Amino acid sequence: MILGSHHFEFMGNQYTLPNSPNKHHASPIGGMQAWFVWSFAALAFGYAFFQRVAPSVMVSDLMGDFAIGGAVLGTLSALYFYPYVLLQIPLGSLLDVIGTRILLSSAIAFAAAGSIIFALSTTIEIAYLGRIMIGIGSSVGFLGSLSLTARWFPVHQFSLLAGLTMFFGMTSGMLAQAPLAVIVDSFGWRNSMWGLGGFGILLASLILIFVRNNPPTSKSDSQIKPTKKSNTQSWNQMKSGLSYATTSLEVWKVAFIASTMSGPMLAMGALWGTPFLMSAYDIQRPKAAFLVSLLLIGWAVGAPTFGWLTDRYQHRKRFLIAGSAILSLCTGLMVFLPLPPLWVTVMIFIIIGLSGSIMTATFAHIRARTPSQYGGSVTGIVNSMTVASGAVLQPLVGLSLDYMWDGTLLNGARFYSAVQFQWSFSVIFTSTLIGLIIAIRLK
Repeated sequence: MILGSHHFEFMGNQYTLPNSPNKHHASPIGGMQAWFVWSFAALAFGYAFFQRVAPSVMVSDLMGDFAIGGAVLGTLSALYFYPYVLLQIPLGSLLDVIGTRILLSSAIAFAAAGSIIFALSTTIEIAYLGRIMIGIGSSVGFLGSLSLTARWFPVHQFSLLAGLTMFFGMTSGMLAQAPLAVIVDSFGWRNSMWGLGGFGILLASLILIFVRNNPPTSKSDSQIKPTKKSNTQSWNQMKSGLSYATTSLEVWKVAFIASTMSGPMLAMGALWGTPFLMSAYDIQRPKAAFLVSLLLIGWAVGAPTFGWLTDRYQHRKRFLIAGSAILSLCTGLMVFLPLPPLWVTVMIFIIIGLSGSIMTATFAHIRARTPSQYGGSVTGIVNSMTVASGAVLQPLVGLSLDYMWDGTLLNGARFYSAVQFQWSFSVIFTSTLIGLIIAIRLK
């Protein structure tokens, strides 16, 4: 996204802001209605992030009900990410063609249907289908929020609203830890998914009723719309941007760094951290889930903080190197350090969240080195890779756990020891180390 004084580019399409100086201007940009509309988009992203993290407190239940191991469970969780990643780049144009209101409400309804199918699944294949549907429906949340923010708020508030959206997502991820763990323990994972499905249907209905793509304007000041560009030209520009982004080595280097910095959060915070703490420290699921949620708190606090610091001091490469180095150190400690006291492990989780959140600097770093007309495509590539890390690391950790499993079962589910978890986290450590090497070699 490229921001100017009164013009901006979002996912490759150029727009004119209606709050530019105009004596006839009467748009309620940034007012109460704007916050009301944005709140539904932020809630949609929160719903999507909640779904992303939810399997982490259902690990033993899912393994027992479907008689599966860590590799299959990791794949089941990661199926959320595959369609999510693939859809990020074309979604920018689809939001402009179809409209945020219709696309976002339809997507949330589709995710809700996936939740219900997941709740009803009697075989792992049906569960796969439900999880894929959840991933497809969740893919619109963040970009939909950015799209509405660009239309309803002044340009100088865009970064603030983007940061608040991310904070909202992380807060929702925290709710998918300890609070959801209590619900799962009380009512079971299937009823919990039914509840998520029902909430999604309600949210989709509210978005359809209350959200509007653009603010109302006076007759002399038209709604935000493309500046004299036909749909054909917009699609051609998207193709050109994709060609540039996919053939640029520097873009892929930055995208890979982003993926290695978000990977520990998605692999540990979104799936394997809770069962690891339960196994290693013999604690109950709600407590383990709460402690893992502190990783997400670290990320939620760090993202806007480091975003402000990198904007202020500009040395984004140095911040990325520092973040990657700290992540490599922390994940290395998780692998090679003999099991420390619980409070030490929790502190490592928090630092992983804080240092990983520096990943947000990758967007500004690559945007500063990219022609403005390709900014949307480049952002899409980097954003896709941040989510792709979860799709890769979650099943790889599960595969490693299955390889080391000694045949122990607990309540019908495979039991993995603390040492087996620690060695399985070596795939995360390896990825962060590679990310550090690439960060050092950035231009």
